[in-house]
Amino acid sequence: MANAIGLARVGTPKDPIRCAILISGSGSGMQAMLNHQSDANCSHYTALVISNKPDVGGIPLAQEFDVPVEVVEVPATEDRVLARHQHEAIIDKLLQQHEVELVILSGYMRLLSEQFINNWLGQIVNIHPSLLPDFPGAHAHRDVIAAGVRKSGCTVHFVDAGMDTGEIIAQCEVEVLEEDTESTLANRIKSFEHILYPLVIDAIVTGDYSSLNFD
Repeated sequence: MANAIGLARVGTPKDPIRCAILISGSGSGMQAMLNHQSDANCSHYTALVISNKPDVGGIPLAQEFDVPVEVVEVPATEDRVLARHQHEAIIDKLLQQHEVELVILSGYMRLLSEQFINNWLGQIVNIHPSLLPDFPGAHAHRDVIAAGVRKSGCTVHFVDAGMDTGEIIAQCEVEVLEEDTESTLANRIKSFEHILYPLVIDAIVTGDYSSLNFD
């Protein structure tokens, strides 16, 4: 039995969906996900953490949870297309080796190629710190403040070949205060990200989206 977005099966606490979390930094979102998965009733768990950077804070955090960690840096070559291909080929091989069923991007600061995404279509999710489709890209908080809008938030979406253009699954609104800086807005939104993302992963792996009705 397949769920609504193309996973091969529905996860249960006794047979959870195997996830990989891809990070590039501190791993605070990853930590929130791992804490959530520590509940015995959770229907997903993290089989692998991949970082594209060495010596980032997320690596020892993952190790504290006894999760296997792999560092996959982009090869040092002038041919950027070849480097990207080689980098993603290693990641793909690791995902296959660990029998990963769902890829969770959590502060992962690289764009994935169309070929890689097509190989995992419907099995890659991301969280973005704005109310998409508004303010995509790497500087959402800066752009929100510059635009003078009074609402921002976070969006969980499936990943496609565009820049934060994949199908939206769920959003959470956060008020933008007049005195906000990029840092204060980011910190306030991050606290909501850490709640929303695990709930969305619950919904994806079980096929039950009722918990995402926040009205």
